Amino acid sequence: MAKAEIFPGNCGHVTTVEAKMDGKLCNLTIVSDCKAIQRLAEELRQVNPMNEISFRRSMPEILQKGAQFCTHAACPVPVGIIKAVEVEAKLALPMDAIIKLFKSE
Repeated sequence: MAKAEIFPGNCGHVTTVEAKMDGKLCNLTIVSDCKAIQRLAEELRQVNPMNEISFRRSMPEILQKGAQFCTHAACPVPVGIIKAVEVEAKLALPMDAIIKLFKSE
């Protein structure tokens, strides 16, 4: 099982993702105190990792659901879910993805 803890920033709504392969599909357990992510989690319980790692076939389902349910375009949760799926499916190494923001004066 791969696990991701996603700390999105200003909103403070931490999300936890657990991804577990079941054959060729990946089961998802998504827990968040964000209402939008809770709705996304209800709709997104299982994905095919091969369909999630590229834009070449079609828009990844996780990003489709993110666009449908997330109210903030810069929400990092959908991408964090994809990263957990990639790690569980052995399509990526378990490395932190970090965005550091700075405002110059």
